[in-house]
Amino acid sequence: MSAARHEVVLLSAGPGDLELLTLKAVKALAAADVLLLDDLVDPGIVELAPRARVLRVGKRGGCRSTPQAFICRLMRRYALQGARVVRVKGGEALLFGRAGEEIGFLREAGIGVQVINGVSAAFAAAASLGVSLTHREHCHGVTFVTAHTRDGGEPDWRALCATGATLAIYMGLHRLESLAHGLSRHLPANTPAVVVQAASCADESRVLTTLGRLPAAAAALRPGRPGVVLVGAALAEAWAVQGLPARPARAATTAS
Repeated sequence: MSAARHEVVLLSAGPGDLELLTLKAVKALAAADVLLLDDLVDPGIVELAPRARVLRVGKRGGCRSTPQAFICRLMRRYALQGARVVRVKGGEALLFGRAGEEIGFLREAGIGVQVINGVSAAFAAAASLGVSLTHREHCHGVTFVTAHTRDGGEPDWRALCATGATLAIYMGLHRLESLAHGLSRHLPANTPAVVVQAASCADESRVLTTLGRLPAAAAALRPGRPGVVLVGAALAEAWAVQGLPARPARAATTAS
């Protein structure tokens, strides 16, 4: 694949397992001159970009991060120099990855943008659990949401719960108690809930519980590992896959 002059590729690296990269992603990496690497991406991805200069521009909630404005300026600088710039993001670039800000910045600078899609953590978590995020007998949709808004507030849990969709909640591991409290005002306490950390990776871990016991699940989490919270009736199938009761009396933890 050839990249046009003055173009940046926003590449979705998936949840961690490099085998989940698309063929298009592998081709873009092989042609890259400059690689701007997200902190949550498997570092082994650089082996797929043998000619690229690697710049690590990690961004992780609650940790020291590379400023977004600086990342944007780096992309602009190298793209205007004619380099093949690949901005590598964990998960799916268009989902909670600030891709909108980067696309807008680059377009204002007259730089083209190509997006290469990837697997988001919620899909990888569901695949690992062996369940579907939707189910004709339980729900007819899935909603992707962050656990907090830009100003530090919370989403409209009432409106989200009213849809009856499976909730895939990102960036919520540091506020499980408030998250569970907000959801419990609108959903039954025995609603299935699952936390999956490092989905698709060798050190993936899972906590299967219910909404009412979700705060207690925090004790089983691994500090510093990214994760996604899945809530909804469709997740009841996860207990059957794991050989557990459909509604566990207490949190059950499994690790792959």
